[in-house]
Amino acid sequence: MNIASFADLLNAARYQPLPQRLLFVFATVELPEGSSPQQQADFAAGHGGALMPLMCVDKSPQELDSFAVLAAEADLMEKKWVMVFAAALSGTVGNPPTSEDAEAPLQRMVEAVKSGHIDGYIPFDHQGLPVQLSQ
Repeated sequence: MNIASFADLLNAARYQPLPQRLLFVFATVELPEGSSPQQQADFAAGHGGALMPLMCVDKSPQELDSFAVLAAEADLMEKKWVMVFAAALSGTVGNPPTSEDAEAPLQRMVEAVKSGHIDGYIPFDHQGLPVQLSQ
């Protein structure tokens, strides 16, 4: 399945055979302590840095109309975020996953973002556009 926009993600989640819960980890990019002068210069030019999770949330696909709704809610909590990582959690037939079901997967996502193991997650920028990250 090709996810080229946040709307694609919402549509895909809404039309899966099993009910879904969307998981989001909001992150910023910071310059790690002990950075070299070259790393500092690259960061100042808008390149490099380390991903730092700021907050996480889970939502059913029906709770979101658009990326703008999610971003506005996130901005109320934390204005520093520059990227959000998305994933989906499947339920079972007739039983959508709950927020309680999402707690452990969300914490694994936070740890994955901290450690840079972001394969399997879809990153979106602050405008809701998919981001291609190089590691």
